[in-house]
Amino acid sequence: VLLGSGLTVLSQPLMYVKVLVQVGYEPLPPTLGRNIFGRQVYQLPGLFAYAKHIVKVDGRAGLFKGLTPRLCSSAIGTVVHSKVLQVPGEWGTHGATHPRGGAVRGGLTPSAGPPRGTLSAFATIYREEGILGFFAGLVPRLLGDILSLWLCNMLAYLINTYALENGVRARGGSRGGWGCLLSPPQVSTMTEMKSYSQAVTGFFASMLTYPFVLVSNLMAVNNCGLAGGLLPYAPTYSSWLDCWSQLHREGNMSRGNSLFFRKVPTGKRYVWE
Repeated sequence: VLLGSGLTVLSQPLMYVKVLVQVGYEPLPPTLGRNIFGRQVYQLPGLFAYAKHIVKVDGRAGLFKGLTPRLCSSAIGTVVHSKVLQVPGEWGTHGATHPRGGAVRGGLTPSAGPPRGTLSAFATIYREEGILGFFAGLVPRLLGDILSLWLCNMLAYLINTYALENGVRARGGSRGGWGCLLSPPQVSTMTEMKSYSQAVTGFFASMLTYPFVLVSNLMAVNNCGLAGGLLPYAPTYSSWLDCWSQLHREGNMSRGNSLFFRKVPTGKRYVWE
């Protein structure tokens, strides 16, 4: 828990900028720059320019807005994952911590009214939306977790079965049987390669399921009284499917996935301060 809390504190500035980008809050205008191929394109501010603006407006402490509820969410997720829901994995952990997700993003996104503390955010959500307000955006998040879990298991099985084990069998067959090939050092190497394959499959699964994370975060702040979830920064969505379709039409399905080289999508208009 302590290690996870430390990592949460260190990553808070990055998460702060990432969530603001996801909800479409752009305090700075696009600038003319060059992409990785050298072509001139209009780019939105990257991580460091965004963070510099936050420090200028709110001071260095501004980069740590929303840290308290995020620490609570991280601690609860760690405990639940290790003690209760070890079989379902991340799916169960996300479902258990999602009620705090809305409050976490509520502390991060700009408010249309006075600044809110953690307890005040919980009280406001309950008063305005009832108990269901704590689960806004839960459906796309669970769907993304299920799809990610399935992709990880499928890709890991294919890599381990058809790439790693078949390669060992092929080398073993050329030496008169693969059973005698697996000496302890080779078994250790095989285990390490399988762990690497799990990391690679997890990375690709997270990339493919990122739109579900984006939609979940947008629905968590959709029309909830926060400036980042209201016009002109964000439209009001009738459902998560409506949010998905609008993002798809705008070419914004990967918004916030990269905080560098942020090209302005064609036809998309932003309102900046």
